[in-house]
Amino acid sequence: MNEYNLLEKLVQASPGMEIWWDSSPVIFDNWCQKLLAREQEGNRETLKRQFARMYGSPMPESWLFRGVTTNPALSLQAIQDDEPDWKEVTFGMIRKNPGIDKESLFWMIYKEVVKRGSDMFMPLFTESNHREGYLSGQVDPRKSFDKEAMLKQAEELAAINPNVMVKVPGTGEGYEVIEILTSRGIATNNTLTFVLPQLMDCAESVKRGLEKARSNNVDLSRWRSVITHMEARYGDLGGLRNFGKEKGIELSEGDVRLAELAIFKKAYRLLKSGNYPSKLLSCSLRVGPMVDGVQRIWHLEEKAGADVVVTCPPSFIDEVIHFEGQEKISFEKGRIDRDIPKEVLDRLLQIPYFERAYAEDGYTRDEYNSHPSLIKTAQQFSKATDEMVEFAGKCIADFPHQ
Repeated sequence: MNEYNLLEKLVQASPGMEIWWDSSPVIFDNWCQKLLAREQEGNRETLKRQFARMYGSPMPESWLFRGVTTNPALSLQAIQDDEPDWKEVTFGMIRKNPGIDKESLFWMIYKEVVKRGSDMFMPLFTESNHREGYLSGQVDPRKSFDKEAMLKQAEELAAINPNVMVKVPGTGEGYEVIEILTSRGIATNNTLTFVLPQLMDCAESVKRGLEKARSNNVDLSRWRSVITHMEARYGDLGGLRNFGKEKGIELSEGDVRLAELAIFKKAYRLLKSGNYPSKLLSCSLRVGPMVDGVQRIWHLEEKAGADVVVTCPPSFIDEVIHFEGQEKISFEKGRIDRDIPKEVLDRLLQIPYFERAYAEDGYTRDEYNSHPSLIKTAQQFSKATDEMVEFAGKCIADFPHQ
């Protein structure tokens, strides 16, 4: 095992890049122990040093992880990681709130997961003078099309801790919410975002919100904005290959990865050239493709040199740590500025699903809500939320009444 993993090497080649932990921080220690338990004896000390550099050392300025992304699905995983403990926590909530219903209890549990995670990153938030150390807490995905409900939940999440960043979906209603929250000096992370029009709509919404905040002398010392591009969810979940087949175009895994990267790179250039205050965030990453018998990680390699956030779930970090052939992966400074091959882009532009995603005006705000990737992702997140609600309901049913 190499002393430094590929994420560390990527950051070394990319001034301004931030690696974020894409899960609740409360599972970090258990995750480390599980990986160590199955690691070869000779690698364990190296792995321990990597874990120590990721998070938890007495010097937060040296942590690899500069922030956190969470959502109800990831919070459910945190509960499942230590269900007996969370059941006791929930029983305590029921004692203090007799007669509470399962929906209200779910929201209380969710906010507790957000609080515990954000507490863990408060040292970095303080040390960095509020520039880093944010944890994204998401509004209920089932409310993605309800502006007033999202605003109410956003205010509650933002009140949990000063380093809580509110995660708001890229729906038509969501961009109204982001503009309002920005005008109030509340940090935001735009999620459920797949196509260039959404990314730029967010950038413009944030810009307008900031102008209002400044004109009203709103305190912006704890504000920042990130815009998430859910890369593989656009390419895989949204059905890019199937849309290609409709036009008689067969797309390889590499073509799909390059399609996702083309959108990301164009958004990156536009945000930089337009001096937008938001930072692009890359998520839903995949290992691949295989090129000439060599496994690549284009989702990382093609971002070398980028001043962006890259958020990684534990499963992806595990893959990167144990990636075979690491010596064949190199991070070229400035790779983010290199376009994808013209012949690939020309073929992709023959597919309306991609052509519209790649054009700044490819979708109107009214059309975001019907995008296949958004619909499917919202459904998945809503299902996980329902499971958290059912956990709350089970705790109510199992509560030991005196």
